[in-house]
Amino acid sequence: MTEGLKLEQNTLKDRYKFLDQTLKVITNSDLSQDLSVNLYQSDRPFRTLLILYRQDLGKLGLSMLLYVIKHSPEWIKPLVIANIIEIISNPSSHSLSELWFNGGILAVSVLQNIPNHYLHIKYMSVATRKMESNLRSLLTRQLQHLEIGFYKDKSTGALQNKLLRDVEQIQILTNHLFQYVPSAILTIIIAIAATAWRAPWFLIFFVATVPAAIILAQVIKGPIRLRNQAFRQQVEAMSASLLEMLTLIPVTRAHGAEAREIERVEDRLSAVQNSGVELDSINAIANASSWVTLRLFNWFCLLTSAWLAYTGNLGISVGDVVLLTGYFDSLTGSVVQILTVLPAIGKGFESIRSIGEVLECPDIEQNLGKLPVQEVDGEFIFESVSFTYPGTEQLALKDFSLEVKSGETVAIVGLSGAGKSTLLNLIIGFLRPTTGKIVLDGTDMNALDLRTYRRFLSVVSQETILFEGKVRENILYGSEEVGEEKLLQAITDANALEFINQLPQELDTLIGENGTKLSGGQRQRIAIARALIRNPRVLILDEATAALDTVNEALIQEALEKLKQNRTTFVVAHRLSTIRKANRIVVLEGGRIVEVGDHNQLLGNNGIYARLQALQT
Repeated sequence: MTEGLKLEQNTLKDRYKFLDQTLKVITNSDLSQDLSVNLYQSDRPFRTLLILYRQDLGKLGLSMLLYVIKHSPEWIKPLVIANIIEIISNPSSHSLSELWFNGGILAVSVLQNIPNHYLHIKYMSVATRKMESNLRSLLTRQLQHLEIGFYKDKSTGALQNKLLRDVEQIQILTNHLFQYVPSAILTIIIAIAATAWRAPWFLIFFVATVPAAIILAQVIKGPIRLRNQAFRQQVEAMSASLLEMLTLIPVTRAHGAEAREIERVEDRLSAVQNSGVELDSINAIANASSWVTLRLFNWFCLLTSAWLAYTGNLGISVGDVVLLTGYFDSLTGSVVQILTVLPAIGKGFESIRSIGEVLECPDIEQNLGKLPVQEVDGEFIFESVSFTYPGTEQLALKDFSLEVKSGETVAIVGLSGAGKSTLLNLIIGFLRPTTGKIVLDGTDMNALDLRTYRRFLSVVSQETILFEGKVRENILYGSEEVGEEKLLQAITDANALEFINQLPQELDTLIGENGTKLSGGQRQRIAIARALIRNPRVLILDEATAALDTVNEALIQEALEKLKQNRTTFVVAHRLSTIRKANRIVVLEGGRIVEVGDHNQLLGNNGIYARLQALQT
């Protein structure tokens, strides 16, 4: 059941075309318009960021404008202070009203910060929170439509990290790019303009500062990006290890392997720590280098302007010294701010690339434009079906041919690696034949929309998967519209009524994560009730009783017999005693059919099935 298929990589052009068509189907129109992920290109992160906000660029622009306005005291202050210094140093040339006027300007510029800051945050928050919600929703949709093979190569922890941390990093990236960076650039422009107006020759300091900042940015950009990527990969691996550790706690305790598990997790935590230290170190070097370089320029500017004012050269006054050093300080501060946020911007762009691993993945189940299944009778014809997993040459299933009538129960047996799971995955539609075809009710399954086909199919496996919630919610999963009477009937037929009535809140009892508050037999009966309530036409039983004791097995077998009535059923079982009543038993070896018949026929053949039976009895 866990084997999967991974499609061959298309060319870049074909990949985006296919993704565009598929996402138009699997996303609703509002979400598709909102995010336009059919244009998602992780190798062009800034363009992709704009696409993510396409419907809210107006809000981001307004938020940026409000930030500029509320930040205006930082630009006005040097000019006002310079004017005040000029007024008090030359009282004979200025009136007292000029002093109050400049003070009033400064007061108003400060007071406007409250309403404009509120509005700036509100518009920014509306846009970014909407992007976060929609992007996570779209990732969820994409994950629900990817081939099962995709999950064979991706850990749960890594995918969880993309859904949570990477989306959050994009939100932080937005704040930097639409808030701090624009204001810093505007501060630089205003500082240059004001300096050009009062002392044009002083621009020589700015001309020297900007190249220094650009050189610093170019030098540190490459190492920062590489260490961001390495850190992100280590965090994903750590998330996977922590989730695995939590899952394995019962096994770890049972084997007395706590010390080994702690050591394994701590090794992963240590790797994340070291990667984080390396990232922080390069950021520290970058920040310190930029701060020292620009502050030295600032110090030189102050001394030069003070010397000119002291000697009376070039007509520089005391007020000019305050203005020039104030604006130069704003300029260098803005450059430092840009260099400081570069690491966070790098993290954000790396997160866009990371999410692209999901949104740009070509392994989407190909149902686009195929026939929807309206009803299923349950007749299957396997015509020379073979299957090879990508990256291997050996056939997992070889020239499999079989006709299965509607309502028939077919058991599939064989040693490990015989091809049983591959066959079940082909029947479910997780895989498609490499050669040959499977015909369902007269139609090649390759021509069918397998999502609609699976509405008529139920799977009961050895590893029962339940979610944290109530008993009722787990049974009705995917069939919430079913009434109370049918629910009760399904529970009764699954031999689950007695134990459910003994639970504290009966159907409304919380069962814990993956049903940890229930026994194995109870979990299995809930799974059977879930299958019954769907009223499937095709039933897959994959080692459904393998992990149960004799008493529970008898209860489950009784429930399964009711479940199989009037349904086409495929059963995989290692316990041959559980398949004696099957209409036919198919014996696989090395991916090929070696025997077909009922229980008595196969025993009489004295072949592989008879030998397996002898070993078990």
